[in-house]
Amino acid sequence: MGFSASWLALREPADLAARNVPLLRSAVASAGPDPVILDLGCGTGATMRAFAPSLDERAQWRLVDNDEELLQRAVSAGGNVETVQADLTCLDSLPMEGVTLVTASALLDLVSETWLLDLAERLNAPIYATLIYDGEMKWEPEHPNDAAMTAAFNAHQLTDKGFGPALGPNAASRAQEIFEQAGFDVTSVASPWHLAPEMSMLQRQLTDGIARAAEEAGATEAKAWGDARRADAARSTCIVGHRDVLAIPMNRRSETAHATG
Repeated sequence: MGFSASWLALREPADLAARNVPLLRSAVASAGPDPVILDLGCGTGATMRAFAPSLDERAQWRLVDNDEELLQRAVSAGGNVETVQADLTCLDSLPMEGVTLVTASALLDLVSETWLLDLAERLNAPIYATLIYDGEMKWEPEHPNDAAMTAAFNAHQLTDKGFGPALGPNAASRAQEIFEQAGFDVTSVASPWHLAPEMSMLQRQLTDGIARAAEEAGATEAKAWGDARRADAARSTCIVGHRDVLAIPMNRRSETAHATG
């Protein structure tokens, strides 16, 4: 699993616009008065930047990624930051001691159920997981093969992304079940991308990736569909479904409710 810095920079404005603001504020409150935040798969630090307007600048961040170049970009943003280069598939390598909130953006749909069960069993802090792909995509104007490509892409999303068979479009619903069973109070809200024609570059890269994945999943019309979508990007709108999830251990919920009340 890995993403380029250029892709992460291109998608960051769409990610920021999609985040559910009330849930973000609840996540900030759940981190407590002396926040120590562990960001899993931090990339270039987009989650830290999203938190910045709402979070005390004294908050400590532990940014974890397996890509040294991305970590260097993340730490260059400044702040109270510690970077950790680690393999996310190995939960034993993660610096969880003293952590008051765990964050993860665009990650849970890539992990396996086994990995998520293991994480839930280990956590005694809240987790705020955002931009979890939910399997829904819609374009305007429509193309005859949109639904077929979405189905093929969703099938591909269930394959191994480095953690074992991925949860893919089932991630948000399965995460809610897993964390509730582990004794967390879970809130799940929609956080879709809304990509306007002005975001045509992002649309093109997105549909290129969808077409490649759909072709690998056996969709014979994937290339033609991708070419058509690329050509239409400057006049198309696209909605990609995501969900944001905040799971708070039951014994922390009353503290968070008081902080946000």
